Amino acid sequence: MSDGWQYLVVLGLCLAITAPLEFFGAGVYRQPWRVVRAVAPVAAVFLVWDAVAIAAGVWTYNGRYISGVHLPFRVPLEEALFFVVIPLCALLTYNAVTTILDRGRRR
Repeated sequence: MSDGWQYLVVLGLCLAITAPLEFFGAGVYRQPWRVVRAVAPVAAVFLVWDAVAIAAGVWTYNGRYISGVHLPFRVPLEEALFFVVIPLCALLTYNAVTTILDRGRRR
């Protein structure tokens, strides 16, 4: 595997590992508008933060581990996906844990 895919592969693995958690409770992917409302504002803030840090030379990415695809303001594609994928995985985990704990309390 080329090193340039490592960041994307890790993000894909995060999604793959947490995907089965969708089957607990009301599901996360079955409520797309809630996901957008939860993830988009925070992702937007961190994307702006990254863009400012990159422009100021405070924050950089090792080109060896990213695909080389950049969004406006030189933000790597992988970084933008990080701000969506990781919160999505967290929502899946939170939803599953909450559902399991609620079921346990009802017994």
